[in-house]
Amino acid sequence: MTFLQPFLLWGLPLISLPLIIHLLNRLRHRSHPWGAMRFLVAATRSSVSNTKLRQLLILLCRMAAVAALCLFLARPLAGGWMGWAVSSAPDAIVILLDRSASMEIKTGGVSKREQGIRLLSQAAREFEETSHLVLIDSATLMPEESGRATNLMQLPATGPTDTAADVPSMLRAAINWLIENRAGAAEIWIASDAQRSNWHPDDPRWKDTIGQLGSLTQKVRVRLLILNESGDANTSLSLREMSRRSTAGKSELQFALDLQRNRPGPADIPVTLTLDGVPTETQAVFEGQSLRWRRRVDLGAHPAGGWGSFALPSDANARDNTAFFVYGPETAAHAVVVSHSPDTARFLHMAAAAQSAQPAALMAPVQFPAASLDGCSLVVWQDSLPQGDAAARLRTFASEGGVVLFFPPGAADGAQFNGLGWGAVEASEAPGGFHVLRWNEDEGPLARSEERISLPLGQTEFPRRQVIAGPKNVLAAFEDGSALLARQNLGRGEAYFCASLPTDDWSSLADGPVLVPMLQRLLQDGIRRLQPVSSSICGELSAVDRAATWVSVNSTEPKDIRFQAGIYKSGDRLMAVNRPAAEDDPEIMDSGDIKKLFGDLHLQMLLERKADPGQMQGEIWRLFLFLMLLLLLAEGLLILPAKRPRKANEAATMKPAAQPKEQMV
Repeated sequence: MTFLQPFLLWGLPLISLPLIIHLLNRLRHRSHPWGAMRFLVAATRSSVSNTKLRQLLILLCRMAAVAALCLFLARPLAGGWMGWAVSSAPDAIVILLDRSASMEIKTGGVSKREQGIRLLSQAAREFEETSHLVLIDSATLMPEESGRATNLMQLPATGPTDTAADVPSMLRAAINWLIENRAGAAEIWIASDAQRSNWHPDDPRWKDTIGQLGSLTQKVRVRLLILNESGDANTSLSLREMSRRSTAGKSELQFALDLQRNRPGPADIPVTLTLDGVPTETQAVFEGQSLRWRRRVDLGAHPAGGWGSFALPSDANARDNTAFFVYGPETAAHAVVVSHSPDTARFLHMAAAAQSAQPAALMAPVQFPAASLDGCSLVVWQDSLPQGDAAARLRTFASEGGVVLFFPPGAADGAQFNGLGWGAVEASEAPGGFHVLRWNEDEGPLARSEERISLPLGQTEFPRRQVIAGPKNVLAAFEDGSALLARQNLGRGEAYFCASLPTDDWSSLADGPVLVPMLQRLLQDGIRRLQPVSSSICGELSAVDRAATWVSVNSTEPKDIRFQAGIYKSGDRLMAVNRPAAEDDPEIMDSGDIKKLFGDLHLQMLLERKADPGQMQGEIWRLFLFLMLLLLLAEGLLILPAKRPRKANEAATMKPAAQPKEQMV
């Protein structure tokens, strides 16, 4: 509980006035002994204890009424059922607003973002004259003083976006503002839907951030508005894979999309494909709540490249109904294989060139710095990790959209590439070698085929392997948890590490059913390096892309490429920008887990089902006014004189006179 007029609390000592008046009043009456009084005292001694209790209750009611009057005049504020310790209004209120795409889902026809802004605005209205109101939104992380609480509804930084949120970064921005502006006592208000992908509970930044927040010289408290109520019926759509392939003189686009519903049960949902402005509609058949939907599109009269989108009908969240894509012209690409081992190079050379229009180039590591990479989309490197000019060239190659695949050198290697390196070489003593237990079959180079057939990775034998060291995104792992295939993003492209070699003493990869499709898919993925089209995630554009001038292609209204998904053009370059796939993650954090993140900090949880302006921070002076009136009423009842008991002689006089009996004649 806080107070808008805390100086009036200095009037609380006035609660002693009734006690002082009572004591002074008793001094007015002095006792004088009188012999005849001893009979009266003896007669009334039995009622003395009741009289003292009655006087004590009257005195307590008067003192409590004065206290309620002081609290009423101080204009108390409270939030939630428990409230806060008594304190003055904070010097600064830093509002952290989650503007991620998941906050746009509607509950009762109103989005969670709009609900959060409304509640925060109404709650902050009481502090306009006493506190600095500062807004930090999840999209920009830039502090902005709003002045008056009503301004929150009109600020551009409170509008909808297609980005994700990063709560640890938002807290870090709030801490930096408090330090730079030397704010006094402060409160941090957070409005979020508690989506796990936005809170990053396993991120080590939490420990440092909360530690720094608790070590600030000023007192800082945190209020959390969790908008976790289930939304209205909604279906989301995201593009997972897209490639352009030419077979038998036919050019087509191949897509893999993820559709997800928040309602169970079968359903047929229309999906509209727009290709270069021409829409067509088809049905996606749901049997459950999620669907991996594969779609082929004949390009027909679109051989030179273009753009398009997939869209769902309007529902509770318009931000997750559309996925955008761009495609380039038909491009012939080839691979470069770098290896010091002729046997290994032979298998890799054959696998990389099996379906390519051009054969793979084969060279030794010392030749790579001077080799031409024109028309190359994939570099396969089997040797000690590159250093110097060779490493810089591979990083540039990947950042442009190419793919680099590293195979182990077969010996200890102390070098690293983008934080990853090679550990010890391990040999299996078990029959059949190391076995792969799990791998990503939904996306990536080890995904199922178009006919939904899995690659025979579980039957592939790995007598030897070399450990992949460093932080990584594991796409395939052995049964003991060690990675077989790992990936790291580098600009527009990727770097992969494979823990075994395609030779008989290392594995059975040379048989082809796993190695060939894996390399062919990576070869196709790297074609983006050769085309004037690219894809990006909203809110994650590179510095170079942010500096460029982009014009919206799919909309006549101006759009900001930093915060809004769509198709954009800069010169002759097309870019498809989509919301982060993590925004479709339905997992919501439990309130208990959120409390653990904040450790010992003062934290007030406000769940959506209880959220209203009075709970966020509302005046409760009426409560104390009513309490004062009740206390005065009780005091008035207690001071009423007691009814006198009837005496026996009075009762007798009240009886009607007896009627005389009739005389007998």
